[in-house]
This record gives sequence, structure tokens and C-alpha cells, in this order.
Amino acid sequence: MRKSSKLISTMLVASMTLSVTACGGDGTSASTGDTGAAAVSQDNSSASAENTGNGTYEIGILQQLEHPALDAATEGFQDALSDLLGEENVTFDVQNAQGEQANCSSIATTFVSSNYDLILANATTALQCASAATSTIPILGTSITDYATALDIDNWTGATGTNVSGTSDLAPLDQQEDMLVELFPDAKNVGIIYCSAEPNSAYQATKFGEYLTEDGISFKEYTIADSNDIASVVQNAVSEVDIIYIPTDNTMASNTETINNITLPAKVPVIAGEEGICAGCGVATLSISYYDIGYKAGEMAYEVLVNGADISTMEISYAPNVTKEYNPEICEALGITVPEGYTAIETE
Repeated sequence: MRKSSKLISTMLVASMTLSVTACGGDGTSASTGDTGAAAVSQDNSSASAENTGNGTYEIGILQQLEHPALDAATEGFQDALSDLLGEENVTFDVQNAQGEQANCSSIATTFVSSNYDLILANATTALQCASAATSTIPILGTSITDYATALDIDNWTGATGTNVSGTSDLAPLDQQEDMLVELFPDAKNVGIIYCSAEPNSAYQATKFGEYLTEDGISFKEYTIADSNDIASVVQNAVSEVDIIYIPTDNTMASNTETINNITLPAKVPVIAGEEGICAGCGVATLSISYYDIGYKAGEMAYEVLVNGADISTMEISYAPNVTKEYNPEICEALGITVPEGYTAIETE
């Protein structure tokens, strides 16, 4: 059942464009009316020259919502720039949108009006809103699953061709599905649950379903519109499937206690797309380090701000390592024996 070609397939398919409605914004920088890659390079050079003189860079950080994974990415980004520039040479304006698109748009507009040197957009909606707010100020994303999907880009080449680059939180979906098969070789029916308002979750669900089909495992997608739907949708799913898969999904990640209160009594295990979800309601995950991808985004920011790197040609970076992890408490409660090679998640 091992599919050696799946990882290559995942990375190729990540270039596919899926339509997504972008956030509102005026699309205009407060500092210039230029657009396109040339304007981005010009802004980068002027920002670098200006701040070399006064010694301080001003960075706006737009985080979509409070969540351990996103918090870790923000921390990694700040640590990287503090290490590379010196703490005295960089200031951060960290704003949390509390999961609201309107807040994301408002914060992004404020950052543009403040003419910050660079914006970090942490999670997909934050990236979409920042991108809609300015085409000139450099934007680095992190915790983004697929940039082509998030920004509705055709003919994906690995770089956006705009004032946006960053790091992805996409763990190899084929290896996640292989893990499900490894832990549950007798799996017959899998439920894939995600928020329909998150396009990157839909992308993951589609690819994961394709890998299940290759292994002859049937599956059904269950979608929620928002957190109010979670209890009823999960309750329906546990009555119909043997196992649940939850991709990297911000709405689901914020409601793991609700999910676990249903799946655990029903004895339906959850395979999770990332560590935070697994810690709350899952049995296992193929995890990346959000701190590491945040730190990498910080290193990319240094290249843009100090060395004048052209952000429009900077390819998206991925986590260098993945780790098989398991939730010891939930595994014990469900009587699941995890094979060697898995690391226990520390849960509170």
C-alpha cells in the first residue's frame, strides 16, 4: 500500500489553481501608486536604504486567530528577525484578528496606512486580506497550506510573481494517508471533516480522498460552515464511519474539545493534519514545526529587508522535516497500540 510516487504527486498538484474569493481591500498602498514586481523591488530597496540609516525596521504581524500552531509560527518569525537584526533594530506590531475576516481586512489596512516595512500574514485569510490591501509592501505568509489556492494564481511556478512569498504548513498528504493505513489496516470507511469556508482545507480533503481511493478505502466528506455546525456534523459522522480525518483547518483546530467529547465516547479515532488538532482530539498526526516555518519566514524577511531580495521571485518554502506523533491519552483510552517510530505529544 506504500505509494512512493505520492509525495511527488502532492507537490505537483499543489500547483493547481482553485478559485477562492479574496478579502476586501482597496488594493492600494498608502505610500505609492505603483504596482507589480518592479514596484515591489523598488519598495524593498528604499525600505532597506532608509532603515539602514535609522536602525529600526517596523513589521506588522497579522495573525488570523489565537491557536498554538499559529502562535508558534509568530514566535519563530519574531525570533528569527530579532536574532538576525538585533532586538534593538526591529519592532513588531502584533495584531490578532480573532478569526474574523472583517478584522483581518481592517488590520491589514491599518498596517498599510502605517507604511510598515513588511507584513507577516499568519494563516490564509490573513494572507488574502493583506494581499488585497497592498501590492507594494512586501508580504510574507506563514501557516499557509497552498499559495496558489489562497491567492487564486494560475500557472503556478513556485513563486507568486507578486509582493508575496512565505512558508507553507503543508505536510505530505500521501504520508498522512499512509499513516492511517499503517495504524488502521482494516479501515473501511473514513470521514473527512473540514470547514467549507477554508479553501486550503478543501484542497487537503480532495487530495487525501484521492489517496484513500488508491488504497480501496471508501470515504465521505462532511463539511461545516462555522463552529456552530461542528457538534451536529461530527455526531453524524461517527454514526457512519470507522475513522475520521481532519486536515489542517483553523476552525476545527479551535474546537477540538467539542470534537473529542463526541469522537472519544463513540470510540472513533481521529487522524489529524497537524499537532494542535491531534493534541486536542486525535490519535496521530504527521507533524511539522510551526515554529520552524515561522523562523524560516523571518529569515526570508531579512533577505528582503536587508539584502534587497526580490520577493516576487522567492519560492515558497516548506518544512524541512516531518514527525510521526501520537496522543498517548487518547490512544490509551481507545486501546490503540502505536508502532515504533512515533513521538508522544505532550498534552496538558
